[in-house]
Amino acid sequence: LAILAVALAAGFRSIAQSADSASALKARTLALWVAQNRLALAQIESPGPAPGGRSGSAEQAGAAFTWSEEIGGTPNPAFRKIEISVADASAPDHVLVRLVGYLGQR
Repeated sequence: LAILAVALAAGFRSIAQSADSASALKARTLALWVAQNRLALAQIESPGPAPGGRSGSAEQAGAAFTWSEEIGGTPNPAFRKIEISVADASAPDHVLVRLVGYLGQR
């Protein structure tokens, strides 16, 4: 009976870890979609976002996220670098995704 109890406990622990991993993967995937959407919006913004930082919030698939963008220059004056960080709204200090992209000057 003790062996069965230990085996069941180990099985339940494994299932719980799998569920935690799946929910973490879901959160990171949704956060990546938020970052990609922000990058796409920055690319189509005319005449383009000004250098500096900005932040806001977004919702993806019913989950709330906060995002921040830092836009700076590059060695090539025809491009700007944008770094987008996305975090869960309930834990804004824990960044789930960081995406770096480049914007062409118009």
